[in-house]
Amino acid sequence: MACDNGAVMTMTAQVIAVAADDEHRFAKPWRPEIVLVEGLGVEGDAHLGITVQHLSRKKKDPGLANLRQVHLIHAELFDELADKGFAVAPGDLGENVTVRGIDLLGLPEGAVLALGAEASVRVTGLRNPCVQIDRFQKGLMAATLNKAPDGSLVRKCGVMSVVLTGGVVRAGDAVRVASLPEMFVALPVV
Repeated sequence: MACDNGAVMTMTAQVIAVAADDEHRFAKPWRPEIVLVEGLGVEGDAHLGITVQHLSRKKKDPGLANLRQVHLIHAELFDELADKGFAVAPGDLGENVTVRGIDLLGLPEGAVLALGAEASVRVTGLRNPCVQIDRFQKGLMAATLNKAPDGSLVRKCGVMSVVLTGGVVRAGDAVRVASLPEMFVALPVV
């Protein structure tokens, strides 16, 4: 099924795994469930907050809005990386929610995703892979980047979002595009 803006979603889009960590570590441990808190992020996660919690960004400007409250990544990336010889599991790249069956990278800025029965998030932008990925597995950062036909960099490490509606999210929950903005704006790096 295609969305009006070209983003593709299957009828079986679902949450594969959820993760959170109360410390700033690269990988996040799996949880049976996470609780999204409106306007803040994932309860008990180090990135919870109204203002930026990413350590390097916080050091530069601690008053910036936190556009990285919830990190979502598509499990299809793990399949692609496995074909390249990398073993990556949910939570390994620091994401909170691993999904399958939805083209996260093809969504526009401002798309709203419904997660499970209650929660919703607004997509704010792309996650920019950093050198920590290579510390996790040598060569992994290059494997998560591509070049578009126009020469621009394609970042494949998922999307960042803010919590619009709080609620519990578990593996097996449905994921759907709840709304799209009227105008398609490509995802910026946040």
